[in-house]
Amino acid sequence: MNPMFSTRTLTLMSAGIAINMVLGQLASVLKLPIFLDSIGTLIVALLAGPLAAFVAGLTTNLIWGLITSPVAAAFAPVAAVIGLVGGLCARHGGFRTLPRVLLSSLLITLAVVVVATPIRTYLFGGATGSGADFIVAYMNVLGNNLLESVALTVFGANLVDKVLSALVAWVVVRGLPERIRTQFPAVAAVR
Repeated sequence: MNPMFSTRTLTLMSAGIAINMVLGQLASVLKLPIFLDSIGTLIVALLAGPLAAFVAGLTTNLIWGLITSPVAAAFAPVAAVIGLVGGLCARHGGFRTLPRVLLSSLLITLAVVVVATPIRTYLFGGATGSGADFIVAYMNVLGNNLLESVALTVFGANLVDKVLSALVAWVVVRGLPERIRTQFPAVAAVR
């Protein structure tokens, strides 16, 4: 059996999904301009690699979409890309030092902009009910077209969110006891 789908990894993925949903729902209820819904996915990325994180991110949003709002399900490809890029960054040493974590956060953000901007613009007209809607509307009033307004807002909100999320995931994984960390296939990329 592939170690990525071991009981340990599936349990980790389930915990990551729960972390994503709890923190993401909290950010949504508080109408924060950030999302906090990818910390669990990034923890999975650091411990179990890009494919497990891809599945955890995708599954988070699909479940969340069924439980709370179809808007979350529409962004499932974004959550999957966060896991994939985060895992690839970790695999290539992107979570070994603070500057590398910050660079990885930027790379994850750029991938999110590419995937999320068309979804938010063309599927939702720029408004998804998040705290970032105000920023989209404000930038639109300043004279930017909708696509530009959404892209700039997605970049700004996600850069802050992904830096915070990556830092939290990095600190959590580094803080795990060594006996737990070494049980996962991708953890060597965090040392």
